[in-house]
Formats: sequence, C-alpha cells, structure tokens
Amino acid sequence: MRFHIVRDRSVIFGFLAVAACGLGITACASQPAPGAASSSSSSSSSSATSPANSTTSPSSASAADAGACVTSQLKISLTNTGALAGQAGGYLKFTNNSGTPCRMTGWPAVTGLTASGQATRLRHLQLSMFGAWHYSAPTPVVALQPGDSAYAIVAADDKPAGNSNRCPAPYARLRVSPPGDPAHVTISAWLPGAGSYLPSCTSANGSPTAGTSTMTTLSSLPH
Repeated sequence: MRFHIVRDRSVIFGFLAVAACGLGITACASQPAPGAASSSSSSSSSSATSPANSTTSPSSASAADAGACVTSQLKISLTNTGALAGQAGGYLKFTNNSGTPCRMTGWPAVTGLTASGQATRLRHLQLSMFGAWHYSAPTPVVALQPGDSAYAIVAADDKPAGNSNRCPAPYARLRVSPPGDPAHVTISAWLPGAGSYLPSCTSANGSPTAGTSTMTTLSSLPH
C-alpha cells in the first residue's frame, strides 16, 4: 500500500492558504464557545470502511491495516476556526482516544442544528476556499495510531446570496459521525476565529452552502 499526502494543485488555493494564516485573515485557534455544552455521545457500532487506494498516517504506517475508526474511539472537536474569502468555518478534529490503531476515509456525516432544533444535513464539498482544499481522487485513507488526529473542513458561505438581506439562523451545534459509523457526538458550532456560529446561508437557488471535506491530515491544510 503506497502513501499519499493530499496536496493542493492549484495556485490560487496555495495563495489562499498563505492568506488564511500568514496574513491573519483567519484566526487559526480554538477557544471554548460562550456557554457551550459539553459533547454528548450516542451508542456506537463498529462499521467497516471500504479500502482506498492510498494511505497516509500522521506517525506510522502500522495502522493502515486496522479497522475503521468508530465514534467510541474518537474525541471530536472543532479547531482552526475563522473566516476567509466569503466563507466561515473550521477544522473538525478526530483524535484516536483509544489504545488501538484505526483508520478513516471519506466524508464524515455532519448535521447542523439551529438553536430552535432545525436540522440540516451538511453537503459533501468538492472544494472549499476556507482551508484551500479541493477533492482529489482517490479518497485518502488516514491511519491513526493512538493519540493521532485526522481532520475534515467544515465551512459555509457567510454572506446572503441573491436578493436576500440576511442569512437564516446559524447552526448552534453540529452532530458529527465519523465515516461509516451511525453513532455521533454533538459539539458546539461556535467559531471563535470568526466571532460567530457556523452560518446557515444558502446559495441563490436556496440550497444550503454548509458542507464538509473528506478526511485528511493537518499537514495537507493551512494551519
């Protein structure tokens, strides 16, 4: 199995990555949300994930043959938050909090929840100005030793589109599942670097803009 780090191939994405953390447009820091509730976890189930053609690991290749990471093994948080180029968001951080290796590949399942409880399933992004990321096949496999972390961008447009004067109520919480596992945790959607909750702005045709990237490593993202 060969190793592959997801890298940006576009000059503009590289420029935005520098702008994001080099010029201070985005605040790459994680702070507790005002009055944020602690994460809550549902029951977990072990679910296999289909192998991909490439594997990358923050530390060692020995986790490559391990099973898929499940919610009960992971500590899930939101970090590296900010706003850039009309988007606001952050990085979902999945840390292997168990004593055994596991691996992650594909898109996490994320649902945005407003303060009133309205739920919206976040879409699968193909590119994101925030994080200077774009999808590239094959989907990488991120192998995690105990203590290692994998990441996924979560971002949304932060300005109303078309004739709208304002966006709908933002997402106050995010319900997050790792790829392939129906169990989930619920975390705050507060973005300290942007000074707001994750926007729920829609596109000109009314479709939600919030979405997530595939799992990747921090080294492949600006930070």
